[in-house]
Amino acid sequence: MKAEAKATIEAGKAILGIEFGSTRIKAVLIDENNRPIAQGSHEWENQLVDGLWTYSIEAIWFGVQDCYRDLRENVKEQYDTEIKTLAAIGVSAMMHGYMAFDENQEILVPFRTWRNTNTAQAAAELSELFVYNIPLRWSISHLYQAILNGEEHVKDIKFLTTLAGYIHWQLTGEKVLGIGDASGMLPIDPETKNYSAAMVEKFDNLVAPKGYDWKLIDILPKVLLAGENAGTLTEEGAKRLDISGHLNAGVPVCPPEGDAGTGMVATNAVKQRTGNVSAGTSSFSMIVLEKDLSKPYEMIDMVTTPDGSLVAMVHCNNCTSDLNAWVGLFKEYTELMGVPVDMNEIYGRLYNNALKGDTDCGGLVSYNYFSGEPVTGLAEGRPLFVRSVNDKFNLANFMRAHLHGAVSVLKIGNDILFNEEKIKVDRITGHGGLFKTKGVGQRILAAALNSPISVMETAGEGGAWGMALLGSYLVNNTGSRNLADFLDHDVFAGDAGTSITPTKEEVEGFNAYLENYKQCLGIEIAAVEYKK
Repeated sequence: MKAEAKATIEAGKAILGIEFGSTRIKAVLIDENNRPIAQGSHEWENQLVDGLWTYSIEAIWFGVQDCYRDLRENVKEQYDTEIKTLAAIGVSAMMHGYMAFDENQEILVPFRTWRNTNTAQAAAELSELFVYNIPLRWSISHLYQAILNGEEHVKDIKFLTTLAGYIHWQLTGEKVLGIGDASGMLPIDPETKNYSAAMVEKFDNLVAPKGYDWKLIDILPKVLLAGENAGTLTEEGAKRLDISGHLNAGVPVCPPEGDAGTGMVATNAVKQRTGNVSAGTSSFSMIVLEKDLSKPYEMIDMVTTPDGSLVAMVHCNNCTSDLNAWVGLFKEYTELMGVPVDMNEIYGRLYNNALKGDTDCGGLVSYNYFSGEPVTGLAEGRPLFVRSVNDKFNLANFMRAHLHGAVSVLKIGNDILFNEEKIKVDRITGHGGLFKTKGVGQRILAAALNSPISVMETAGEGGAWGMALLGSYLVNNTGSRNLADFLDHDVFAGDAGTSITPTKEEVEGFNAYLENYKQCLGIEIAAVEYKK
């Protein structure tokens, strides 16, 4: 196996996927059979600058270069060889946000990430104008909010893109974007597989009195489907990625995508009537639809798969951060008691103990709001644990309440799809940090969504692997197979993962917990209003 992987790398047949997550940049190298053979990573954190969440350009490039350096070291350590060329490269990143550039390719304002919730007025006005739900984090919301705020830089915009689109542009010189990520800049017309012409016209008419010398379509990236030509790695791009100078130019680079698209690919959920849930720092569910919804919903974002099928997305800004903070507190306690600490064991024991708690968590409620949560109408967040004197307060219920709290907002959005729109799903697959402790997060989510949840062994490879698979589809797909068929036959080969079906008691217990959660939301609102 090692000899084969080494030969693949030396022959330039390996494929690289890179994903910029919220807390980690990850690189995965795969072989000709789409199996991971090496990886690298770089930890990073966003910064709050002038009230807005951002990552600096310097942090972006240091991060990806350090991630690639780590990948090179991993390859050297395992195979005693160097990466000189590749069969394909793909770049993905946390979705949407706002990166605006002038005619000199200089960024006009610091990168505004998906996490910012300052775009409420713009999102509301555009949703009404388009008769289409426009979320706060979408690029068009950020652009229009900047216009409403009278920001000087708007007149100088020559190019507007996402983080994935920016990296791809710098590596290849091509101003393009995969359709999944593009669908979060501006809504996509499912017939043309391009930005909605009607909405482009409405927006241009709306801002015409401002007298800008650009039209919307001229500053947006070109939309590409999975498998389409998106350019090649330039000499300059190769040097920016691999500062050691070993990587050669000329490598095909597939259309850049968002982390939602790579999550769909990594869980084999691009076919209609399939879905996936990604649960880490934030969480989101993606259900691939057979047809459009009957009307717009503020809680549901309409995006697309990397090959252009409509997807109903419920996006939650918060998921495991508060859970992780509590587990960290228990780690401190065990260290204080002089007990050797293994974080995986702490997570495993606490999570599994949670399953011994009452299915309704004994009345305990957790709000995991590190930041605002648009689905429940919170512009800011305050992590809160809530209980009354009569609730059953024990460790199992305490941990179960936090696990329930991690997916409660997700359930609120999905209840619309399943109960009101009567959407049918054949399979939902989970991936991300919440599912790392085997069977626990999976069981909690199954109870929340009242649906069987599958988890694959490969799901832990995450979005970077999903992006590498899109690179593989670009260069290895033969004939006219669509992306779903390629994944079914060439990647997953019938592997549907391990499935857990919730019991009636678990579903009823989660529903009871959610009623408490909704009734106590006023406490969270009051905590936000009280400026700490």
